[in-house]
Amino acid sequence: MIGLDTNVLARYYIEDEGDHEAQHQRQAARALIEGGEALAVCKTVLLEFEWVMRGYYGFKRKEIVRVLEHLLALPHAEIEERGQVERALSLYREGFDFADALHHAAYEHCNRMASFDDRKFSRRAKRLGLSPSVFIPRHS
Repeated sequence: MIGLDTNVLARYYIEDEGDHEAQHQRQAARALIEGGEALAVCKTVLLEFEWVMRGYYGFKRKEIVRVLEHLLALPHAEIEERGQVERALSLYREGFDFADALHHAAYEHCNRMASFDDRKFSRRAKRLGLSPSVFIPRHS
């Protein structure tokens, strides 16, 4: 089994035109990912990969979802905590930040999650009735 780093996924999914080295790396990433050997992708790589696509390359949410869905569909790719990642992707489709969604999915064993992100995370989680519930810690 081969564990993949973020930059391998980026080279596979993102076309960097004009960069000669990137083109060679893209070919190598294609050969590796399409070669059929068992692959592993950890959650931290997915977290970073979403940031690279969004923050560095300017991908839109729909494009990121499409890429992550493709990766999850690879039959020879083992995704760490696949169920949590699929749940996070579902919340991401609903408008959540991918990092917040992944964190929330990782706390599935908890009865509550504390966050100071009231507008974009806590309120949205409450509106959707997510479990675990998300609350804003208050000083007594």
